[in-house]
Amino acid sequence: MEVTAPQHPLGDAIKRAKAHSPFLKLQLEKFPLLAGQLAAGDMGGAVKTAQAAGDGADSVGSALRRERSALSLALGIGDVAGILNLEQVVGTLSSLADRAAEAALAEAFDWRVPGSKAEGFVILALGKHGSRELNYSSDVDLLFLFDPETLPIKPREEPGQAAVRIGQRFIETLQRRDGEGYVFRVDLRLRPSPEVTPIALPANAAISYYESTALPWERAAFIRARIVAGDRDLGQYFLDAIHPFLWRRSLDFGAIGELQSITRRIRDHYSKGQSFGPGFDLKRGRGGIREVEFYAQIHQLIHGGRDPALRVPATLDALRALTEAGHIPPAAAAKLGEAYRLHRTIEHRLQMIDDRQTHSLPSDPAALDNVAQLHGVSDGAALIALLDPHVRAVEAIYGSLSPGDAEGLLPRGPEALEARLAEAGFEDPAEGRLRIEGWRSGKARSLRIAAAIEAFEAMLPALVDSFGASPDSMRAMNRFDDMVGRLPSGVNFYRLLQARPGLTQILATLLSHAPALAEQLGRRPELLDGLIDDTAFAPAPPLEVLAGEFSRSDRRGEDYQFLLDTVRRRVNERRFALGAQLITARSDPLEVAAGYARVAEAALGVLADASIAEFEAKHGKVPGSELVILGLGRLGGEALTHASDLDLIYLFTGTHEARSDGARPIGATEYFNRLAQRVTAALSVPTAAGALYEVDTRLRPSGTDGLLAISLASFAEYQRESAWTWEHMALTRARPVFGSVEARADLEQIVGSTLRQDRDPARLATDAVRMRAEMAAHKPPGGPFDIKLGAGGLVDLEFAVQILQLKHRTALRPNLKAAVAILIAEGLAPAEIEEAHRLLTRMLVTFRLVSPNSSEPPQASRPLVAKACGHESWDDLLAAHDDARQSILTFWRDIAALPKE
Repeated sequence: MEVTAPQHPLGDAIKRAKAHSPFLKLQLEKFPLLAGQLAAGDMGGAVKTAQAAGDGADSVGSALRRERSALSLALGIGDVAGILNLEQVVGTLSSLADRAAEAALAEAFDWRVPGSKAEGFVILALGKHGSRELNYSSDVDLLFLFDPETLPIKPREEPGQAAVRIGQRFIETLQRRDGEGYVFRVDLRLRPSPEVTPIALPANAAISYYESTALPWERAAFIRARIVAGDRDLGQYFLDAIHPFLWRRSLDFGAIGELQSITRRIRDHYSKGQSFGPGFDLKRGRGGIREVEFYAQIHQLIHGGRDPALRVPATLDALRALTEAGHIPPAAAAKLGEAYRLHRTIEHRLQMIDDRQTHSLPSDPAALDNVAQLHGVSDGAALIALLDPHVRAVEAIYGSLSPGDAEGLLPRGPEALEARLAEAGFEDPAEGRLRIEGWRSGKARSLRIAAAIEAFEAMLPALVDSFGASPDSMRAMNRFDDMVGRLPSGVNFYRLLQARPGLTQILATLLSHAPALAEQLGRRPELLDGLIDDTAFAPAPPLEVLAGEFSRSDRRGEDYQFLLDTVRRRVNERRFALGAQLITARSDPLEVAAGYARVAEAALGVLADASIAEFEAKHGKVPGSELVILGLGRLGGEALTHASDLDLIYLFTGTHEARSDGARPIGATEYFNRLAQRVTAALSVPTAAGALYEVDTRLRPSGTDGLLAISLASFAEYQRESAWTWEHMALTRARPVFGSVEARADLEQIVGSTLRQDRDPARLATDAVRMRAEMAAHKPPGGPFDIKLGAGGLVDLEFAVQILQLKHRTALRPNLKAAVAILIAEGLAPAEIEEAHRLLTRMLVTFRLVSPNSSEPPQASRPLVAKACGHESWDDLLAAHDDARQSILTFWRDIAALPKE
């Protein structure tokens, strides 16, 4: 009996299905109960009925085939009616594929080794199954992996043979056709070298392939990889192992060229479906589905190695994530998303007609009209008109990613090249030409392969223009030459500069003015990646945010050594970005100094936590005790420079008589001294990712003759009974930087009581003067602009402030800026000292980058230094600098009762 559909969206969809889709018409006849629910408008009930259609079947395959046929009907009618959106349709189909994979694999294992579980064999979904975006009539792209050590096998059976037979049984269950239809077609061609390899591969062999010989398109394929059936631990082991292959730490602009070369090959292979109109290939044609997917995947491959939030498999989710992260324009993402939904919907209409995996609009007018009318438009011309603006938009947006061609490259002839350099602004074009000819000679290791040479030549015009516009073009070029010579492989770095010409301007500025940053770039060119968007030029975030950033794990199973490398990379990226903020005049040096301090304190906290966890695994904990770290000097004062070391004192709570409770128990003093050594090493020992901070522990009780770590009680006793005056002066810049809230409070109380104790003012001044004289004798100024050690410099200011703090027991703030403000407010220091301190601090932070040896900066860099320090010209800065020095020198001599001369 034929079901009569009432006039509602599902009813209209049933009418269109009967008129235009032989497949759906057949399913309506095959499943009358389901058809009745749909005709009654019960979409939810219809889906539930369809999902239960296989209940009672005599085999796994039969049950899955019935469920798939019934679900195709329910989803098809719901899709045509517009009641189910694209995500609901593809998500439900993908869930069916997941259930089918689990059931078919379990059946295959039971068939091979009765009673065994699916261990040692895992199935990964790739493609649209992996991203939960399966088509209405779709293959499932799968990868079979096995572990020869844990795969259940029959007696005298090789694991490889067993894995292949399990895979064959699995495929037969899903692909077999009978009167109920089929479940899914299985496509295994995304496995390594499918033309020569068996259908199931040992996991370690697959890992070796992806680490060494995988092709570029295979990276894009694994963006959408996920485990769908079998041994999930094995699957996760594999995905963790190939993580570096897929998500590269450096921004990978080579992905643009790699995926676009695939696009060109696809266009050539499917040339008949490229032109829009009847016969257009919705999937592979220009402006089609594949170009939307590749647009998202290109940006994911470029940025996903640094931002885990971008590693989402589904196309629409990826577009949203990339937009939120600022990597693609919102307008482009909106157009691509709208086009993707429409393209996929019409693709479903094509496939619903005969349950065929087709992606091309019919060339026959009558067949095209039929597709259009199933969709609900009048004819083929209306359908073409509906698709046209979306196809054009995708084609234009995807085409905008082109990395460019050979036009505009630098000339090779000597005269033409020199003319081009002169036009760019080089004062000595001949010297510049010699440098470029040296690069083109191929002597540098980073310029010996074709891909690197191509990328280098493509970015060179923009680089030359940026260097020519810099104040010292040859200085920038010579420092860039150092980078070229050190690079082990330059392809990705040169592609980055090619893809982001604006970065070459920043690079030119850094190389022209900041030898310290140029040296860092020479060792790690990927540091430039971090400057790709404006977030790099924002102030350093709060301490808690930085600690979370440095400790974040991008992969499972990270060990201690991997964490050390990770923290070094991320901390140095932050430090480099702060330096770039200063050199490019994006931030006040005072803000940069505070940022350096927050970065260092966050790194200290993360590495101390990791060192403690590693140490406790061997030695346990000392009950009632914990490590506490006191920061002094510029770290304590929250104003570091690019080159600052970390002045630390290691302490511990509890009694030195306690012992640890681990497998290898040791006494508290030995425990915390060894732990302190571990923390120092974590902060200072260079790893594969480079160095981090120098650590200075000489300010601890008894200096280098004392223990590296002592108890809080011993520390308090030492400060109360044995410390020298200069040690109390050093404590004025001290604050706890690691430890629990309670331990920090106890330490702050000890420091505070030490600083507030009674003392002889005359002896205080005498000791301070003697200490300053000894410092001047053993560590004279390094140059005319030694902002710290020169007469009237920051050391003189600190000594004067410390005398006042200890003498009057006031302004006991480790932050020198805050202490100076209080002393001025209380009438203990002249008002001009505040501005003098600000100016010299700005100069110190800037000079550490521009002129690390404390000499006068190069002529070209002087305007930059003046601007960073708040002055219009170098002469204005020199005058202000002299005034500040004189003010501080007078202040110091007044406080210390020194002669005026």
